[in-house]
Order: sequence, then structure tokens, then C-alpha cells
Amino acid sequence: MTIDELLSTRVRALRKQRGYTLEVMAQRSGVSRSMISLIERGQTSATAAVLGKLAQALQVPLAALFADERQTRAPQPLARAGAQPCWRDPATGYERRQLSPVGFPAPFELLEVVFPPGQRVAFDNGLRSQALHQQLWLLQGELQLTLGTLSWHLRAGDCLAMVLDQTLVFSNPGREPARYLLVLAAPGSSLPPLPVVFPGEMDD
Repeated sequence: MTIDELLSTRVRALRKQRGYTLEVMAQRSGVSRSMISLIERGQTSATAAVLGKLAQALQVPLAALFADERQTRAPQPLARAGAQPCWRDPATGYERRQLSPVGFPAPFELLEVVFPPGQRVAFDNGLRSQALHQQLWLLQGELQLTLGTLSWHLRAGDCLAMVLDQTLVFSNPGREPARYLLVLAAPGSSLPPLPVVFPGEMDD
């Protein structure tokens, strides 16, 4: 199953789980009924902006649209580089790679994004029932981010923490691709406490 096939299957499955008709889904998302139908039938590739609207309407993180529910074995803790799902936005060339092992329980998720120069994409997070926490570490290039009325210009090495409760706009004003790491976590998520190790208890 390709990424586009997986997306079409997940959008349809999540819509059905919530009991939404295509008409209701269109009203909730602002995406036309015909476009949603085409996406669910795998007859068109959804853009990042459209996927963001669909995720918003379904009240799930964008990452949930990329989750493969067909796994028949227990999730594994290792995601090999060659097996990490990678999706490319047909409108902007934005590339999104899921670094975290698929389905493995964790309080956060890691993503790598390559954002082409001169491109822009907006995600509307204002209607989400539960806001997400996000931290972005820019590894290469430059990036302009706007969250509601706040705006930041990031350069390589900068790290920005955000709560995704408003419209978020990404744009790359530079001449080279911007590459960055995203860490996503739901409110209240936290890492398990580290064990306390006393002298003499450490392995030789």
C-alpha cells in the first residue's frame, strides 16, 4: 500500500468511525464533498493544507492520517531508515518523514520535514478539541513561522516551542530547502521518570 492509498483508507475509516457523511465531513472541514470523495477513492493526492483540514474535522493529529492500522504484530521499537514512511505534498513539494516507530507507544512523536524554498503552507488548528505541543528544531536553511498573531524567523540551530491552538503558517523565504525536526506531544504528555542510580549499582 502506497502512502496515498494509506491516506485514502485512513480518511474514510476515521470518517466512518465518527458516523460522518461526506456532506457532514465537508461542512466540518471546509473541503468540498467531491474532493473528499476523490481522496477516499484514491483518485487524487491531497495537499498538506487539505490533510490538515481533514485532520481538524476528524479531531485527530495530522500524524493519525498516516497511521497504518493493518499491523498484525506488536509494534517494534526500531524504525529502520529505509522503512520510515515518507510523504510528499503534491502542491509544494514539502516532504514529511515519520521517524518514530509506527504504533509504538510513546508520549511524543518525531518527524523530519524538508520544506522547499519559496513555498508556503497553512494549518488551521483553531477548532481542535485538544491542542498539541510542538517543538521545531531547524537543522538547515531558514524558516518563517506565524502562529496566530505571533511570528518568528528561524535560522539553522534555532528551536521553537509552540502550542498548536491557532492557525500555523510555514514559509521558506530562503534559497535552499529548510530541513527541520518536529517533536509532537499531546497536552499532559511527559517522559517517564528516569531511574535513580546510586554509586555501586552501576554495571562495571
